[in-house]
Amino acid sequence: MPLSRDPVIDGSTRVLVVAPHPDDESLAAGMLIQRTLAAGGRADVLLLTDGDDNPWPQRWIERRLVIDAAGRARWGARRRLEVAAALGRLGVGPEHLHALGWHDMQVTDELRMRTSAAVGAIRRIVERVRPNLVVIPDLGDSHPDHGSAHVLARLALSAAGSMAEILTYMIHGTERSAPEDLIVPDADPERLATKIDAVLEHATQMALSRKRMLGVASRPERFDRAPAAPGTGALRLPWQPGHLARVRLRLVLADGLGVQVWPWRHAPIERAGEQWLLPLRGAPGPAFAKLTADLSTPWIYDRYGWAGEDPEPVGLVARAAG
Repeated sequence: MPLSRDPVIDGSTRVLVVAPHPDDESLAAGMLIQRTLAAGGRADVLLLTDGDDNPWPQRWIERRLVIDAAGRARWGARRRLEVAAALGRLGVGPEHLHALGWHDMQVTDELRMRTSAAVGAIRRIVERVRPNLVVIPDLGDSHPDHGSAHVLARLALSAAGSMAEILTYMIHGTERSAPEDLIVPDADPERLATKIDAVLEHATQMALSRKRMLGVASRPERFDRAPAAPGTGALRLPWQPGHLARVRLRLVLADGLGVQVWPWRHAPIERAGEQWLLPLRGAPGPAFAKLTADLSTPWIYDRYGWAGEDPEPVGLVARAAG
């Protein structure tokens, strides 16, 4: 069924936007936030990190080469002020910003190393806010913080028993669905102008990336639906790593029972024609797999990323009009 129809936004809407970094909230959902508030609804933002591992703009602005732990903390505090100012432009008060203070580029570590605490932190926000519409990064976003934010949010929503509808946004990459099937809930020029003003509040990101940031901010705000990811059966893995690569690769499974990691060669995977299958553990809620080499590299984006079971979706993301 096509997804081009707008979601219903009214006074009963309680939207929660999950942002891995300062600026994601405005880039991804600045117009949706405004529309929700204009309709009398509520908008909250869950900020996972303070964007403290952002070295090149910091080097440029602060005129320093070496950035130590104190410098990263100082930069994170600066970006936290920027996101508060941006939300102020959008009409979101400080009491609706929920910041976890995790480190930039370490959302996957929070998921893998501190699974229960990370899922629990997001679950507590979900239970406090009680959203009926949740906006999260796309599972296929190539920034590792974004893909892992999707997984954590889905696990937390399931653990909380939330029935909220889920929209996903793509910042780094291309959506799974065709452009005509994406949801574009708002095209109001005044709200777009306000959104751009909010993005401009992220002054640290304007220093080296102004053209790119404003390009993203100016395009239509569009959303996809979250892929189904049942925790039962077997997960079809989309990767075909070569024999040499398999020596270094790790397979990560994240589900309602926690996280398990295997070296590729010891993972309980099975061949099914040209694909690999990972038997799942029958955990409650969704299940996701990630392929990673666990290498430190200047290239920040995922080569393999996350996978989730993806049957044909059923129904609309939008709530039916009451």
